[in-house]
Amino acid sequence: MGTSTKLPQIGAETFGDITEDLNGTPLSHAQVIRNVVAEGQKAEESGLDFFGIGEHHRDDYAISSPETVLAALASTTENIKLGTAVTVLSSDDPVRVYERFATLDALSNGRTEIIAGRGSFIESFPLFGLNLEDYEELFEEKLDLLAQLRHGKPVTWQGEHRAALDAQQVYPLLEDKPLTTWVGVGGSPQSVIRAARHGLPLFLAIIGGQPSSFEPLVDLYHRALKQFGQPEQPVGAHFHGLVAESDEEALEKLWPHYQRTMNRLGSERGWPPVSRMRLQAAMGPDGAMMAGSPQTVAKKMAKAAKQLGLSRVDIKYSAGSLPHEDLMKSIELLGTEVKPLVHQILAEDS
Repeated sequence: MGTSTKLPQIGAETFGDITEDLNGTPLSHAQVIRNVVAEGQKAEESGLDFFGIGEHHRDDYAISSPETVLAALASTTENIKLGTAVTVLSSDDPVRVYERFATLDALSNGRTEIIAGRGSFIESFPLFGLNLEDYEELFEEKLDLLAQLRHGKPVTWQGEHRAALDAQQVYPLLEDKPLTTWVGVGGSPQSVIRAARHGLPLFLAIIGGQPSSFEPLVDLYHRALKQFGQPEQPVGAHFHGLVAESDEEALEKLWPHYQRTMNRLGSERGWPPVSRMRLQAAMGPDGAMMAGSPQTVAKKMAKAAKQLGLSRVDIKYSAGSLPHEDLMKSIELLGTEVKPLVHQILAEDS
């Protein structure tokens, strides 16, 4: 596990899920995007450290251009870090990724972060004319280029899937530091080793099973960093969750929206229908769902942070069609109650 003794930062993430109003009517994509800006502002007001927005190209998520929404937040917040969750690097151009994030970094006075990953959906591949057979090679090559571009210096590079660069300077120039660039991984040892080889921090997507089962991957990452002669890097983790006044309220609010979302994904991917018992198990002490009362969520979060040596814990607070009003309350509780409790628990344990 990690060696960090610093108290972890706590963040909130959304994919811009198409939510319903309190009468059960789905909102427009445009309204969801406006609501996400309000949610990011609430995250800062509530004392959270990071606000992340995922990238998707399908009808159940409103946000395909996270950086544009983050730019609106850069102008209406002052302290919170702003980033993606994730940037689907395989189907993007690393030069354009650098340009957009360097611009966002300027707007936010250096508060920008990239979490680069492959995502769990494949819609962007046919949309942008890419071949799924190149899935591994595209990410490997593009991460290699982004890892060089993030420093803001001239880059010489050659690959198979885009034009070569010869001492190419890309603009805008950065002010004082490289772009913070995490590598998001879902559980592949190869991806963990790839992050270590580039000397980039690791962000785990823990969306099922037990958080403790990721300990071997964290150990592998730290061993690989040493083997590649890279300095120590932070490890973060992303969980799904919802903070409510009580465990019972969180379950009742989550269940209908969780059921609908998981059954839709299941029909696409061949999963069996989801059960309420499965959600309850995920919300249990050893499950990956950070959902319940502030006390329940803080206890689970502190346990995971300690087990895995996490420098940051992010909660995907959006949950399918769950209304914006419930999401705002969850963000508020995450920042004002969960975060202080997590820090208190870990300080007492140290």
